[in-house]
Amino acid sequence: MRLKKQLKEKVMESVTSVLPITFIVFLLSITVVPMETGVMVLFLFGAMLLIVGMGLFTFGVDLSMILMGEGMGVSMSKAKNMLIPILITFFLGAIITIAEPDLQVLANQIPSVPNLTLILAVSVGVGVFLVIALLRILFKIRLSILLVIFYGIVFLLAALAPSDFVPAAFDSGGVTTGPITVPFIMAFGVGLSTLRSDKASSEDSFGLVALCSIGPILAVLLLGIFYQPEAVTHENTMVSVNTTVEAMHAFRVELPLYIKEISLALFPIIFAFALYQIIFKRFGKRKLVRALFGFGLTYIGLIMFLTGVNVGFMPVGQLIGSEIGGSPYKYLLIPIGMVVGYFIVTAEPAVHVLKTQVEEISNGLITQNMIGNSLSIGVAVSVGLSMTRIIFGINIFWILIPGYLIALVLSFFVPPIYTGIAFDSGGVASGPMTATFLLPLAMGACEALGGNMMTDAFGIVALVAMTPLITIQVLGFKTEMQRRFTKRRFQKRVEQMDDVITYYD
Repeated sequence: MRLKKQLKEKVMESVTSVLPITFIVFLLSITVVPMETGVMVLFLFGAMLLIVGMGLFTFGVDLSMILMGEGMGVSMSKAKNMLIPILITFFLGAIITIAEPDLQVLANQIPSVPNLTLILAVSVGVGVFLVIALLRILFKIRLSILLVIFYGIVFLLAALAPSDFVPAAFDSGGVTTGPITVPFIMAFGVGLSTLRSDKASSEDSFGLVALCSIGPILAVLLLGIFYQPEAVTHENTMVSVNTTVEAMHAFRVELPLYIKEISLALFPIIFAFALYQIIFKRFGKRKLVRALFGFGLTYIGLIMFLTGVNVGFMPVGQLIGSEIGGSPYKYLLIPIGMVVGYFIVTAEPAVHVLKTQVEEISNGLITQNMIGNSLSIGVAVSVGLSMTRIIFGINIFWILIPGYLIALVLSFFVPPIYTGIAFDSGGVASGPMTATFLLPLAMGACEALGGNMMTDAFGIVALVAMTPLITIQVLGFKTEMQRRFTKRRFQKRVEQMDDVITYYD
């Protein structure tokens, strides 16, 4: 009964997340972007799959991936010989990244680099940085210091890499921290910090996704310098669907492909979980049954979610961008993009995982609404900036360098827990909804406006990953200032009461 109630709550949460973006697309279809009946049915059926899929996925993650991640994190932190945890952590980071479906999409976008080479390089990058995250927690190294060092290296390499290649490289940081990697990595961080009872243990449980997002950027930039690729391409997602029958045929054709893709993606994770259980025997029979049930729900939910967004949302995103970009009202791309960005981030499955864990670890001090609003504002700003770049041809460095500079400076003035959450949220916000709706939206607009697809359309994922770093840390700065003001006011009142008591004495 309890599980049934939790599942119902997850599905209702998905409904409230997906309905706003569905309403926006419907409104656009009867105003500035007329759509064929088949295309609209494609989108609405995709939205239905999205709602059910996200509900099943988030519920399944609670039962399986989080349990697995926390358990492995605890075991790693207990180990006396550091070599074994380091090797296991590297292996887990690499194998889970290889399993990420979005990594295949990234590999196809960069034809000058062999797919296997890119996949292995990115996986090694995530594995190395997950080890760095492990060592950071164990040795209590401040996250902001590591971020300054590694982002300094990132921008140095970006200056050396081909200019057409840079936006796609920065996009890779958000693409590879997707719905499979994020829940596990976040739970792994919670497990690693569990055995520490000091004040900073909860703060250090965040920041793993932040560091793991840097690994792919460095790996892809290094490949760009080594291979000197001439261009980055992307598959055209425009479709011609005129009837409801054609719409349903599109789903029937694509569904088996995603069943196979998710099977291959989840198998390494389930294998790692089984191996871990055989060696450590951490979980009892009841928890094992719940975990297996959770993996089943995660599997079904991911199939439905990815089928919905790739078949139903991707073509509609590119159609909207193309129609508005090619119209006399091209400047509407900026406000429309901002509204879409504000609501679409709530439909990212990993965002729900982040908000729940933040509220639990902070004991309710940082609520889900606070994080959700900050993320929505950040993504709205990033999409607005992306549309502005496409219209006016602004170099991405003019936005990325000041943005990351502001974010890194803020990290020294806000409580560390907000820095960890902010930089984690960057990887979480730039998930499959960004890759399959916002990126095609940008590509459609760029193509209609005659821009450079490589330098103008690409980079939207990077900006979506950047702006929450600022908005959530501003939230932390504001909260800290309020706390200090309240503390000073309380101390002043205490002093006044002491003066009164002294006077009467």
